Amino acid sequence: MTKETQETDRYVSFIGIECDRNAEILLTYIERLATGPASDNPYWQGFLKKIDKSRAGDTATGDALFVVHSHINIIRDLFEEYDDKEAMTLLEKVELECC
Repeated sequence: MTKETQETDRYVSFIGIECDRNAEILLTYIERLATGPASDNPYWQGFLKKIDKSRAGDTATGDALFVVHSHINIIRDLFEEYDDKEAMTLLEKVELECC
């Protein structure tokens, strides 16, 4: 079975699920939009600081998965607003498998 077709097991072991890695990728997608087309949006400029704190290990902010989980609806709105299909696909995967 290849990595792409490997079964995942969310409720028992999380085998085959890369929650942390995928959450970090989502943060890079947010950064791409927040420094590009959404660069004039104060919310996303503040969110970039939250990402920095998360990566610095700020326990009050949490890790990448916690940040994504805590803000999943507004992140979805961002991806939808800029029609980022790749980001939306990964967000839906992370929501289903990890949140």
